Parts: sequence; structure tokens; C-alpha cells
Amino acid sequence: MAIDKVKAYFDRLGIADRILEFDVSSATVELAAQALHCEPRRIAKSLSFLVDGAAVLVVAAGDARVDNAKFKAAFHTKAKMLSPDDTEALIGHAVGGVCPFAVNGGVKVYLDVTLKRFETVFPACGSSNSAIELTLPELEKYSGFLEWVDVCKLPG
Repeated sequence: MAIDKVKAYFDRLGIADRILEFDVSSATVELAAQALHCEPRRIAKSLSFLVDGAAVLVVAAGDARVDNAKFKAAFHTKAKMLSPDDTEALIGHAVGGVCPFAVNGGVKVYLDVTLKRFETVFPACGSSNSAIELTLPELEKYSGFLEWVDVCKLPG
């Protein structure tokens, strides 16, 4: 299971004890926010795309939506989300638990600037009932991200 890969990864870093597992689903932003008793916008959702034949993850705030024009400007291609089957095969995590930790080799991770509004955020940990609270510097460190991008828009 993907959560076991994430636990092993975080165990090597000494923070596996910070993983939160729930008796309820956290597979969507809304469910994760309910399980964590936090605002949905603080959920760090991992969006899976195919860019130039490679799997790409964009981690964004829970209330953000992909802005197609910004995405095309940043990645020079149209935003094409992976199917659930392709997500699990290419990223290494099933939809509902996708996260930027312990991903398959070759996956490129980007962090969207919509996350910069928060001191801490809650990404999943490889299962549909897990999360971890991380500061932005910790998210940068543990996700192995390539760079910050501005490919999303906020409501309103």
C-alpha cells in the first residue's frame, strides 16, 4: 500500500509519528477538512497531470482551481489530468491519497503559490484516510519539489 511507502519514507526522516490516520475518509478536500477540523483551503491537494509524456504533481491549496491559461504559460501545454488508473500507475498513489511523498521515480513535483497563504498545510500520506501537518519549509524539503509555480486561481 502507498501509505506504507510514505510511512517508511517519513520513518527514515524521523517524522513518521506525525502521520495522522482517520477512521473516516479524507479522500476529498471537504472530507479531509472535516476529519482534520480545519478549513478546506488548508488541505494541500496533489493534482496529477501528464506534461510532455511525464507525470507531474502540482500541490495546491484546497480552495484553488487550475487556471488553464496559467498552466499553459508555465508548462507550455494544455492541462491534462491523469485518469485514476494512470495516476496510480505513474505517481504511485491512488486517487484520494495522492501526495508528493514516496512517489515513483521521474515524477516532477511543483508547489503552487496558493499554499503560501498558510503557515501549515495538510497533504495526504498515500491513503484515503491519512494526512500530515507540515510547515511550508517542511513541505518543500520532504516533497522534493522542483519549484514554486503559479498555475491556479482562487475563488472570488
